[in-house]
Amino acid sequence: MSISSVTVQRQFAAVIVTVSGVLQIAALWLNRLSEDVLLTALVGSIYLLVALGLYGRSRFGLFAAIATCASSALLAAPELPLNAWNSLEQLRVAGDAIVAMLCLNVLWSVRNLPSI
Repeated sequence: MSISSVTVQRQFAAVIVTVSGVLQIAALWLNRLSEDVLLTALVGSIYLLVALGLYGRSRFGLFAAIATCASSALLAAPELPLNAWNSLEQLRVAGDAIVAMLCLNVLWSVRNLPSI
């Protein structure tokens, strides 16, 4: 896989994580203040820190994005059935799954390149 393709995938994952983090923090203004909303805002701030790592070049940002997004998607999974979720929850879990898969693909592609 070419280096430009890896860079595009990494930047796309960073944009998705940034948008997700900003929307999770914006939930403070859209919802009534509760423990769940504060926890969502905390997760959103972690997403923004992960996005900063994805905008860089190190592999640690990829590992952090995979761990954060995959665990967030898996923690939401017990709340089945899926038709009971609203569209924003479905979009958030889908975005987390996409970011985890993109970062896994990038990490696999750069496995033999020298690290910085």
